Amino acid sequence: MFINEKEFEVFVLDSGLVSKGDFEDAKKEKIRSGESIGDTLVRLGKLGEEDLRRMQAYVMGIPFVDLKGQKLDFSVLSLIPEPIARTHNVVAFKKTADALEVAMLDTDDITAIDFIKKKTGLKILLRLTSSESIKSALIQYQKSLKADFGDIIQKETGNLSSYIKEGEDDLGETDLKKMAEDLPVVRIVDTLLKHAIIQDASDIHIEPYENEVIVRYRIDGLLEDAMVLPKNAGAGITARIKVLSNLKLDEKRLPQDGRFKIDLNGEKVAFRVSILPTYFGEKTVMRLLREGASGFTLESLGFFGDGLEHLHDATKLTTGMILTTGPTGSGKTTTLYTVLDIVNTPDVNISTIEDPVEYQMKRVNQTQVKPEIGFTFASGLRSLVRQDPDIIMVGEIRDTETASLAINAALTGHLVLSTLHTNSAAGAIPRLLDMHCEPFLLTSTLQVIIGQRLIRRLEKPKDKYNLTKEEIENLSKKIEMDKVLEVLKKEKVVPKSADWKDVPFWKPNPTSEYPDGYHSRVGIHEVLKVTPTIRSLIMKGETSDAIEAQAKKEGMLTMIEDGIVKASQGITTIEEVLRVISE
Repeated sequence: MFINEKEFEVFVLDSGLVSKGDFEDAKKEKIRSGESIGDTLVRLGKLGEEDLRRMQAYVMGIPFVDLKGQKLDFSVLSLIPEPIARTHNVVAFKKTADALEVAMLDTDDITAIDFIKKKTGLKILLRLTSSESIKSALIQYQKSLKADFGDIIQKETGNLSSYIKEGEDDLGETDLKKMAEDLPVVRIVDTLLKHAIIQDASDIHIEPYENEVIVRYRIDGLLEDAMVLPKNAGAGITARIKVLSNLKLDEKRLPQDGRFKIDLNGEKVAFRVSILPTYFGEKTVMRLLREGASGFTLESLGFFGDGLEHLHDATKLTTGMILTTGPTGSGKTTTLYTVLDIVNTPDVNISTIEDPVEYQMKRVNQTQVKPEIGFTFASGLRSLVRQDPDIIMVGEIRDTETASLAINAALTGHLVLSTLHTNSAAGAIPRLLDMHCEPFLLTSTLQVIIGQRLIRRLEKPKDKYNLTKEEIENLSKKIEMDKVLEVLKKEKVVPKSADWKDVPFWKPNPTSEYPDGYHSRVGIHEVLKVTPTIRSLIMKGETSDAIEAQAKKEGMLTMIEDGIVKASQGITTIEEVLRVISE
């Protein structure tokens, strides 16, 4: 978007929102980064994004609109298809007989403007807006689509073929295939999948009960009921998913696992399918894996401060192990892929062995295990080390053999990244010792261990409050108050003179457009750097508690402390941190 930078500078300085010194610093940074001066000011925290947009609108002579909290007419909103609105950050919000007002982030996006003009046949009146406004409008697409999807599914379940009867479990493969290709069944499954993608779900659960089939989506870590279908829909839906996943249609007594892909508006999504026989029929669970997911940074995942530095230092090493730990669904693999993205340069060879391959990465040799034919993590890792890799990623260390091979790979000149199922970073060490790994080998190879969970992000609007004396006392039983306060001062969340009674915290505002006031997730982490003192504790066979206590003495923030810092920054709430840590 072209803006006369001289005019912009005069206006910004006249407004008093940015000091001359800060503006000069931003100009120097702009030369280094290649961004516009406005974007640089926002990135450096000298100017709010909405203030920048208002100033740009004034300089360009284009009206600014704020759509946050506004209920838009869906008939107007839907004049621009949702994929176009999302891709080009453009929203239709007001229509007259011959003109359409559209809010945009970039009013120079000629492609989008031409498309809207041709599609609507109306005169297009451009308005500048902020990212928050666009986000608010895009949510309204989702809400309306949710209602539409419910209508489609209810309609199609009424059209199910007469041979799909309640309790029909003796059908042969031919009948099941016919059922899977029944048009209403196809439409129901397609709609369920698309709806889950739009809702940003991570899992779909299709659960048969005595009189109904319940569909639930896991959104931001919590399962939510999506819809209830009649009992006779269950068999057809399961058969359709089996056809998509290339599974045996007539096998209903044993669990089956499969995988398939769909392409929705240019976004490729893989579904990892698990089918399990239950008392009332086969239960299906699908994990959604967005294959195009990339462009993460460690900062965007929630790393900061000393933990971020330790992790960046570890990525510069050529040998050793970086481990991520946590329960299933805590974002371990995403963290490893982000680290892989950092070390993925043309002068190194990266090979992975995974189950399954969750994201596809350029210039990375990715291999998927197939235990049913004897191709396990251990056998795959043996072959990988003969492929002349510099960096190896092992999807998960599950057994003694894989642990031993991963440690040997790290000893013989490779950087090894892997995951482990433990509750804390320090817990990884006794877990590896339990897998019969020698302590002296662990001290030679382990560099950094990350413990992590995912917490829900708090969305605007949100309410600010301060802790009472009683709440401060309760919090002091869970965290080291002085250490966390020091971090808050270092991160400039609170002034140097602040005490705990001055620390701001946040809670959801009832007017939020999101259920409970949360949307999307971010990580809370503890990053344990394996220092000489911790190595000596490993050699002595000390417990995970002793190792964690020493790491805390050396400055490690625990997951709960990291979460409290994020709660003070307004990223989440104390209640959400305690919910996740106590699970």
